[in-house]
Amino acid sequence: MDIEIIPCLNDNYSYLIKDNLTNTVAIIDPSEFKQCDDIINKKYKKLDLILNTHHHFDHVGGNTELKKKYNSKILGFAEDEKRIPEIDILLKDGQEFKIGSLNFKTIFIPGHTSGHIAFFSEKEKVVFTGDTLFSLGCGRVFEGTYKQMFDSINKIKSLPIDTKIYCGHEYTNSNLIFCLKFNPNNNFLKEKEKVIKAKTQNDEPTIPTTIGDEIQTNIFLRYDDPDVKGALNLKKASDLEIFTKLRDLKDNF
Repeated sequence: MDIEIIPCLNDNYSYLIKDNLTNTVAIIDPSEFKQCDDIINKKYKKLDLILNTHHHFDHVGGNTELKKKYNSKILGFAEDEKRIPEIDILLKDGQEFKIGSLNFKTIFIPGHTSGHIAFFSEKEKVVFTGDTLFSLGCGRVFEGTYKQMFDSINKIKSLPIDTKIYCGHEYTNSNLIFCLKFNPNNNFLKEKEKVIKAKTQNDEPTIPTTIGDEIQTNIFLRYDDPDVKGALNLKKASDLEIFTKLRDLKDNF
């Protein structure tokens, strides 16, 4: 399995996937046509599948033109049938599907939107999380509830720790500053800061990260850390209350 990161718009990432066994080519969340098409046309001259994690325009903006050019099939969440342009295949929570010979599972993770999904391959040890879980962050709660977003990131947190996370945006540096502010004594986070700075200086993506790294460093997965609770002055608060407070603080950070 080959994965190529395609930077789009200001800070989006689209992901081009090739199954080396069948030569099937797919793209996840094509933000814009030209940027994605330039690479597809140069490398493969074909695009079999388009996968969308959610309906926001910066994740589906390239759908229509790519489908028209390559006669691709578009996959998305069934309840977003009327919101994802040109959708062909309707996925449900827990549904398995293939990209060539590669097995993937659909994981329903509402909160950012009411129809957000992730794509997880246990064998390939990858998950595409869209705008639900970022490196050192999580998405804004737009259409769902805090409880839904909390439950959704915990679904992702429960995946094998060596699973690589490919998320929808390059927000890592700003997320890092927020994490350090409210989890200042986290030595894992301080070490990750060095890695992030080195990648940034070399103009490299900070993605992918891993489930294990995020458990150690992502403050939105560390709602039960006494250091975080102390920084918020909420030592007796529930996990959901801590998460909600952090999300509110990040919205205005």
